[in-house]
Amino acid sequence: MAKTFAITNQKGGVGKTTTAVNLAASLSASGARVLLVDLDPQGNATMGSGVNKRELKKSIYHLLLGLETISSIKKYSQNGKFDILPSHRDLAGAEIELVDVVGREIRLKSALSEVAHEYDYMLIDCPPALNLLAVNALTAADAVMIPMQCEYYALEGVSDLVNTIKKIRGNLNPRLEIEGLLRTMFDPRSTLAQQVSEQLKNHFGNKVYDTVIPRNIRLAEAPSYGQPALMYDPSSKGAQAYMALAREVLNKH
Repeated sequence: MAKTFAITNQKGGVGKTTTAVNLAASLSASGARVLLVDLDPQGNATMGSGVNKRELKKSIYHLLLGLETISSIKKYSQNGKFDILPSHRDLAGAEIELVDVVGREIRLKSALSEVAHEYDYMLIDCPPALNLLAVNALTAADAVMIPMQCEYYALEGVSDLVNTIKKIRGNLNPRLEIEGLLRTMFDPRSTLAQQVSEQLKNHFGNKVYDTVIPRNIRLAEAPSYGQPALMYDPSSKGAQAYMALAREVLNKH
């Protein structure tokens, strides 16, 4: 049965989609069966996996509205070697269309439960906002992976997210927990980054991954080629860091 992670942070630009795509590819390269769920209307994880969102006739929008099944919208990322439920900008309208639907918060959970036996990991790339899409992700997930930069406002943002997780746990998903905090775009030369990193470890303890994702130009370049860093430049520091994160996740579970 798959372990399902919601990769989320209410703050944008923290490496959330980069983490979703590269961890999916790294887990797959390590032998795991992986499904990546792109739940962001921007569709960046879709494009970064080598699937052209502009050519999609069916997407996760149709799944959430009950118009299609997972098997009919699922694509295979040839570049990442994992399955993906692709996203399109139409997804932004799903929130409005689901407003009056009974059980709107569990649409994704119900769909994923039907294929959970086919995968080892299901990774959900969440939108950078607390909306109905994010609530669907947190309700469907076993745990939350939080990518974050070690910057001034980061701790406040994580505090807000932890409170959100507590509310979801209390109302919709009692099993939800924090899987781990991932330090991204890390610059070891920055005194502030080192200080925030220490604060994180003091507060969250072993919930902070040992793996640190460095600032790396190859990680930034890879999405424009529709490739995870592992395919674009497997020897790069970014690709190697996500392989290390995959090993850490696999060892934990």
